[in-house]
Amino acid sequence: MKSDLFASENLARPATAPGMTLQNAKSVKYAVDGEMLARQGSMVAFRGSLQFERKGQGIGGMLKRAVTGEGLALMTVRGQGEVWFAHQGGNCFIVDFEPGDALTVNGRNVLCFDPTLSYEIKMVKGAGMAGGGLFNSLFTGTGKLAVVCDGAPIVIPVTAQAPVYVDTDAVVGWSAGLETGLHRSQSAGSMIRGGSGEAVQLMLRGEGFVLVRPSEVTERTGAH
Repeated sequence: MKSDLFASENLARPATAPGMTLQNAKSVKYAVDGEMLARQGSMVAFRGSLQFERKGQGIGGMLKRAVTGEGLALMTVRGQGEVWFAHQGGNCFIVDFEPGDALTVNGRNVLCFDPTLSYEIKMVKGAGMAGGGLFNSLFTGTGKLAVVCDGAPIVIPVTAQAPVYVDTDAVVGWSAGLETGLHRSQSAGSMIRGGSGEAVQLMLRGEGFVLVRPSEVTERTGAH
């Protein structure tokens, strides 16, 4: 059988070392030798001797998910083998953490990560319930984190002289050291949101960067 479908770049080859690599722009392959963590429902294929277990978030995590309607629902993958992760055809990127690195990531953009990374679900400072109760995941430590993004991300530098304002539905993550707050653009509400009411953006100031996806969240209803 012949087809461009079977081009060499599409072929899944055996892993040469444990850990994650990009299979292609839309998926991540993880060679498991022990355990790792991934978002629930993101596994698209695996081979080898692997077990998948839902990871609890504790009472605090459950409360945050109830308040926000989202969160970081994880599963633990244990054993020896290879597993492929993807999420709704989004673009995948691998972030390599070195000692001292810290990144705040929206839970909806987390795909999978090494067990050597620490994560904590935290409410975004300055963006309490008035901002929808923004909860993001703070990653620290050493290891790799795979994030998924609708489209190609926009990386915007943030400086003390030039704070950046981002739509809360479009933000992917930002440098953990940045100061956060809410910015209300009342006069621009009807223009930005296409309707009545005020628009609210997440304000980031300090020294670092913010990652934004080139689309807003689209609500999905009903069964698909």
